[in-house]
Formats: sequence, C-alpha cells, structure tokens
Amino acid sequence: MEIRRIEDNEKIGEFINREFTDYAVDCEVALNFEEFTFAAEDDGKIAGVITGRAYYNEVHIGDLIIGKEYRRAGVGRRLVAAVEDAFKGKGYEKIALTTFGFQAPEFYKKLGYELEFVREDRDPKLCKYFYLKKI
Repeated sequence: MEIRRIEDNEKIGEFINREFTDYAVDCEVALNFEEFTFAAEDDGKIAGVITGRAYYNEVHIGDLIIGKEYRRAGVGRRLVAAVEDAFKGKGYEKIALTTFGFQAPEFYKKLGYELEFVREDRDPKLCKYFYLKKI
C-alpha cells in the first residue's frame, strides 16, 4: 500500500461521497449533507464569500472571506445571516465554526455565537476559537 498526497480529482470525490454516505446509513444516522457557498457581489465584483458544509444535525462554516475594501461594511454579517436563513427549519440544530484570534472572535460573538472553547497558543493571534449557535 502506498500513501501519497494527491490533487483533488473526481475519483477521490466519488469515494468520499459514497463512503461518507454509506457509513451514516450503516450507523442509522440521517446524513442530511449539503455543501454551500454564498457570495456578496457589488456591481459584478465579489465583495465576500462564505463556504461550508451541512451534515447530520450541524452546519459548519468553513471560510468567511471579505474583500479588504468591504470590511466593516456589514458584508460579513449579511453572509452569515444568509447561511443561518438557508438552513433554519431544515433539520439542522446548530451552526459551528472556528476562527483565530487575529481574525474575528468578537465579530461572531456580536452575531450571537457562543464561545465553546479556546485552544490557547503562545501567540495570542493564533489562539483558535470554537463557536456555536443554535438555529
């Protein structure tokens, strides 16, 4: 058996989807899987993007990236709200996410996300914050 790093390809994606789904079925757990991307556009220009996955009973925000000229203009708040609105009432109970100290811990707190845990680092900018919000 060989272990090697590979680039994303269709064969790997099919394997992941099949095995992820089959394992949930074997364990009698509703998979409820959905990937998502929402973009904020301003006259055809991308102002920000939020991505993630929903599975089982949880939505997980993976990335929230706002263009430099659009920061502190409400774009991030609107993108997070789009995710919350999209998944309410669809069988998901919570939204989970992580952020580093230099990124947006206070931002998520203002949006009603509860801090579950902080994984400390000697560099406070690299402390990792784990947040959760029930929907």
